[in-house]
Amino acid sequence: MSIEELYARPAHLIRRAHQISWAIFLDECAEFALTPVQYAALVAIQAYDGCDATRLSSLIAFDRSTIGSVLDRLEKRNLIIRRPSPTDRRQRLISLTQEGKDLLENCKEAVERVQNRIVGVLSREERETFLKLMKRIVHLNNDVTSAPIRPMPE
Repeated sequence: MSIEELYARPAHLIRRAHQISWAIFLDECAEFALTPVQYAALVAIQAYDGCDATRLSSLIAFDRSTIGSVLDRLEKRNLIIRRPSPTDRRQRLISLTQEGKDLLENCKEAVERVQNRIVGVLSREERETFLKLMKRIVHLNNDVTSAPIRPMPE
């Protein structure tokens, strides 16, 4: 395989797109000292107040064995609070603190800039096609990963 062929392979392109999106996120959100995974966790906790770490990891497709360290960092920054479940002592229920809610509100514009920088190089039609196809690829391959998205039951 030539290097040009490597550069054209889907896996290589997806890896590069991930690197680029991560770099853009860190650049735009530097003032908030927030990573993409931390942001996703905060959004999911806001949407599902009182979820536990296992459910959170399923909501954001993040490995269960490492979600604890993400939560530790968010808790140290006073962005979340974890409290024991009244029905299961092994579970700790997660909620946003007011500081966590404020951070999500304050970083909205920066996160929007991230999205615009990532796909802003495409025309409107290309963006729609790209997002439609990426959603399809992710949805159809969800179960091949060790951390699939598992939405909360309605």
